[in-house]
Amino acid sequence: MKFEESICVLNVGGTRYAFTREVIRDFPLRRVSRLHACATEKEVLELCDDYDRDRNEFFFDRHAQAFVFIMLYVRSGKLRFVPGVCELSFYTEMLYWGLESAHLDTCCQKRLDDRMSEIGMDSEEGIQVSGDEPQSPVEPVQRTALTGRAKWLEMMRKAFEEPNSSLFAQLLASVSVIFVIVSMVMLCASTLPDWDTAKKTTVEEHRIVEAVCIGWFTAECMVRFLVARNKWDFLRRPLNIIDVIAITPYYVTMALARAGMPSAGLGVAGIFLRVLRMMRVFWLMKLARHFLGLQTLGLTLTRCYREMVMLMVFVCVAMAIYSALAQLLEHGLDLGMQNPDYASIPAAAWWVIISMTTVGYGDVYPVTVGGRVLGGMCVVSGIVLLALPITFIYHSFVQCYHELKVRSARIARSLSIEALQ
Repeated sequence: MKFEESICVLNVGGTRYAFTREVIRDFPLRRVSRLHACATEKEVLELCDDYDRDRNEFFFDRHAQAFVFIMLYVRSGKLRFVPGVCELSFYTEMLYWGLESAHLDTCCQKRLDDRMSEIGMDSEEGIQVSGDEPQSPVEPVQRTALTGRAKWLEMMRKAFEEPNSSLFAQLLASVSVIFVIVSMVMLCASTLPDWDTAKKTTVEEHRIVEAVCIGWFTAECMVRFLVARNKWDFLRRPLNIIDVIAITPYYVTMALARAGMPSAGLGVAGIFLRVLRMMRVFWLMKLARHFLGLQTLGLTLTRCYREMVMLMVFVCVAMAIYSALAQLLEHGLDLGMQNPDYASIPAAAWWVIISMTTVGYGDVYPVTVGGRVLGGMCVVSGIVLLALPITFIYHSFVQCYHELKVRSARIARSLSIEALQ
């Protein structure tokens, strides 16, 4: 539409905003930017509620305060809920202006997921805005910008980083899981007594399997690094650090072997190689990318690190007190019945920790009356201390599981729609 005035006025719920025609054309909100492409007043009225040609003013009968927060997102790139406004009402305003839940900050996305699950809606399709076309979490400007090499890099990044983003990503995830399982089977089998004998007869097969697994993990890690949006953030992620730790031992072992240093019989060097080899067990952490349960565990530990620290403080304080008292009662008083298992406080600390956790191996136990009374107090206090933070951790685990389940269902639904199209 050819505007007669160079200034366009948006009237949202009685609040006016003035913009130039160029700003309207490139406006991040899709409903507003589409005004510039309208050829007739009829097309304009399909996007707004009223239009004043004389003042070149567009009227929108929408929530004024919600639009203030949406404008803050346009300026700063951060979108949060309006305090005191229902999450679903604000989400309806977002859909009206062409935004999606993906534009919300992480904390607000979680609030929206919880709210939608409470009323029985676990997908973004549960709220529809009349007179608007189906939304997409990516802006039209962004879709047109992802062309050529950038589009290919984004597709590869999603394929390797988001296993549920496409059928190809699910195939790559399945192959990666197979290689992880094969690697773990080989690592476990290498500790069997008959492994050395079997290895002598089929040494080439073992080397080939190991080389193929390492090659896959190396290629996967390099591709994910090359297509990452931010290389520094990629290097700082815990799972990526675990990948490097798990891959490095193979190449170190090969380098030392080429240098004429065998993996055994070299004292410190041999011990170092065996430790590096056992570090491959960290490959199991790669499964966290593909299984919801491991993701829930990791997210719970991340969010509950304060509770975990508090639990460790409780245990350490109690262990210091009870181990000192146990050493005094069992060995330090010298009442003619010294218990050699409690000769020092560190030795008594082992008995305290297995008593507080109610494990009770029976390898160390008190023999004096005072020591046995102290042991009963240690067990009871251990149950109470361990139970105090567990409630917070349990609720956080349930919350994290529900959040990841909702996101997984949303991604699966999007994948089904993409497959049908």
